[in-house]
Amino acid sequence: MSRLSVALLSREYPPEVYGGAGVHVEFLARELAAHVDVAVHCFGAARSAPEVAGAYEAWDALGGKAPHVAALRTLSVDLLMARAVEGCNLVHSHTWYANLAGHLAKLLYEVPHVMTSHSLEPLRPWKEEQLGGGYRVSSFCEKTALESADAVIAVSEGMRRDLLSCYPSLDPARVRVIHNGIDLDRYRRVESRGALDRFGVDVARPYVVFVGRVTRQKGVLILLEAAAHFDAGVQLVLCAGEADTPEVGEEALCSANALRERRGDVIWIDGMLPREELVELLSHATAFVCPSVYEPFGIVNLEAMACGTPVVASNVGGIPEIVEQGRTGFLVDYRLEQGVLRNAEAAARSLAERVNEIAASPALRQRLGEAGRRAAVERFAWTKIAQKTAQLYAELCI
Repeated sequence: MSRLSVALLSREYPPEVYGGAGVHVEFLARELAAHVDVAVHCFGAARSAPEVAGAYEAWDALGGKAPHVAALRTLSVDLLMARAVEGCNLVHSHTWYANLAGHLAKLLYEVPHVMTSHSLEPLRPWKEEQLGGGYRVSSFCEKTALESADAVIAVSEGMRRDLLSCYPSLDPARVRVIHNGIDLDRYRRVESRGALDRFGVDVARPYVVFVGRVTRQKGVLILLEAAAHFDAGVQLVLCAGEADTPEVGEEALCSANALRERRGDVIWIDGMLPREELVELLSHATAFVCPSVYEPFGIVNLEAMACGTPVVASNVGGIPEIVEQGRTGFLVDYRLEQGVLRNAEAAARSLAERVNEIAASPALRQRLGEAGRRAAVERFAWTKIAQKTAQLYAELCI
């Protein structure tokens, strides 16, 4: 039997990566090449990478600054993608941005559509603040694709439960759990400290790191509240990616500046760092903190663990499938109602208590960090993830 031809459809692909889904597609494409012929189709400017078969810009005619226009521009790219994938044996879409393209390809060419669910629109109601009426469009794209896809990959057991709860008409037999993975060669402890020097991190004192977009989902404001209770001398380093809206970004930055004025030791780094610099920051950190209110998997936690760094995280979504309480880090309970954190003050104090506990004990930091690295190696290598994904493709294309 000849090798399958698979089209991976994604908004993000290097060098335009801003979140966990983009990291996922990057490494999945690389490892899948051992099993199938991979063609990546993504948003944005042309790429030189040989596996990228097409990169697409939104239609110029769909201009304007209204929030909902962003959703319409996404649909224009989906149409271009759907046209371009003719001839492949299977399409595999990632996030609502590309889900409709996968669904249209299924209809047009009668090929299986696999959809990896990295998050769910019904569980992210704050996105209406970002997209306005476009949120109803994104929800439509996700629902339509999910309910008709030949297979849906959930990146965690928690995500699988959420899928079946949010979409009761979805056949459970079509939902397969395949976790995210980690590149164990790129994410490992390093001794170099150039990035720490450049950003003014004092390596003689403990510091904790946050990495993520500035969104309601990622819990940045909760972390800033927690940091007010860090022990004296504990530094907070925020690697702050793209904000959902200018207003959300400004709110978080103002809070960070106010905290800096009160206690100091707050370092705000704009934008996502090159991987080499991020690995340096993770390698020497006392702890990595993930305060998300919604996190179907949380690949950043896995990146920290692979670098030998303990994790302090919210006990939500897929995170407890990665972070083992008391073994690779600590989990903090959130009381959530319809995506809103109802015990914010208590959760912030609990995050701070766990950070302070690790900062006060180098031996604890070492024990948790070493266990985290072992867990990453044993359970989350990308080679294993790609094998499971290729097997699913083969089942659908028999």
